[in-house]
Amino acid sequence: MIWLGLAAVAALLALPAVLGPYALTIVINILFFAYLGQAWNIVGGYAGQLSAGHAAFVGVGGYATAVLAAETGLTPWIGMVIGAVLAAALGGVIGYLGFRFGLRGFYFVLLTVAFAEVCRIVVNNWERVGGAVGLYITFTGDPRQMSFQDDRAWYYFALALLLLATAIVWTLERRRFGIYLTAIREDETACEALGVDTLRYKLLAMMLSSFLTGLAGAFYAYRYSSLQPNAIFGVPLSVEIILRPIVGGAGTLLGPIVGSFILTPLGELSRAWFGQGGWHGAHLIVYGILLVAVVLFVPQGAVPWATERLRRRGRGNAPEGARTRQGRA
Repeated sequence: MIWLGLAAVAALLALPAVLGPYALTIVINILFFAYLGQAWNIVGGYAGQLSAGHAAFVGVGGYATAVLAAETGLTPWIGMVIGAVLAAALGGVIGYLGFRFGLRGFYFVLLTVAFAEVCRIVVNNWERVGGAVGLYITFTGDPRQMSFQDDRAWYYFALALLLLATAIVWTLERRRFGIYLTAIREDETACEALGVDTLRYKLLAMMLSSFLTGLAGAFYAYRYSSLQPNAIFGVPLSVEIILRPIVGGAGTLLGPIVGSFILTPLGELSRAWFGQGGWHGAHLIVYGILLVAVVLFVPQGAVPWATERLRRRGRGNAPEGARTRQGRA
């Protein structure tokens, strides 16, 4: 698996050399949403705490980075870290209010959506950060100001973010922290009975997830050179983030990546196809149909489903003696 991972990274590093402008844009979006899905996966997949307001952390990170650059001249490369810290602080507040008072399931979902809506309303009425008109960023072409003339730079930026998040999740899977999160997802009451501080670990997962998501805010802001509160804090962006790990397999290392490679090209192609015929927004119907199909036929996600199929095939192809030993085990 390590060699396969290294081969995949090498292929991704070389990919921009053979892609056209349109295909490169699609792959950038794939990597970006895979990163967001991987960040959400820490709290939503491994810890099992379903957040539907992660767009709030993208917005906080993006606005903090852009405002610091405009008001103080601080380079966005430092501002993005400050924005991520602010996003983590917001995640800590949301997590403490939700976990301290035992909110689970739909109640925690509603809490996260409510905070995202509060952020959207506040920014909409805050003229210093652009208000409802939005905040526009001047294109300079200076990499020190996170402004690139070549889209390949954005590609490697998105790839670096994805590799960072994937390395963190891979490390968590092999540490006690990740084991506790998985146990909390499976049976929180049993974990508490065994002496695990579930509030602490859920809160840490929420803050780590929020921090990584806040880093994506700077990418979003400077990639598109503008921030619109209704778009960056809106529920649709949160749904886009959640869908990737759900389709690929929440609580797995490769789930958000596979989900993004499935959904992002499908969304782009269906949007272009239906847009030519005047069916704007019809791609959301395609999303809905795919999500229903996943829930009905592959509820665990694409990666766990494929892993199980390969495991069964391996057992079926094993020699008779090996199958007998497996059965005894």
